[in-house]
Amino acid sequence: MGYILFTLDPSLGEFILTAENIQVPQHGPTYSVNEGNFWQWEESIRDFTRYVHRHEGYSLRYSGALVGDFHRILMQGGVFLYPGTVKKPAGKLRLLYETAPLAFLIEQAGGRASTGTERLLDVVPSELHQRTPLVIGSTEDVQLVESFIQERLREQAAIASS
Repeated sequence: MGYILFTLDPSLGEFILTAENIQVPQHGPTYSVNEGNFWQWEESIRDFTRYVHRHEGYSLRYSGALVGDFHRILMQGGVFLYPGTVKKPAGKLRLLYETAPLAFLIEQAGGRASTGTERLLDVVPSELHQRTPLVIGSTEDVQLVESFIQERLREQAAIASS
């Protein structure tokens, strides 16, 4: 489907069409996460972060402004993470008015949005201000993050069953 982009021309006081049919790339060069919270994350998110530090092709771009970081991911590809923490696994962002609207937008542009364990738009709210972790961006990059989470969950299940 794609999106159209308008940019304000202050000299005219009008918005001008600047791009049509915007599609998020399947893979992008950046990841965006507040690494200051590294030691508060689940091990799977730390594993992903260690992975992208060791592999060429990814660079960290985190402004601390969700809308700005989301716009960059939408235009250039990559992945934005706002994971939960060990103490607050549901994270900080609210489902109904932060994560779900962005999930809808990224999916319309060909990307993917996840809690890390399920498609974000499949989450059924149980309360008005419900919080969810957020992994959003290029399909391949979101799937990579999810693979780290799934691997850790498999390891935990194997330990629990033994």
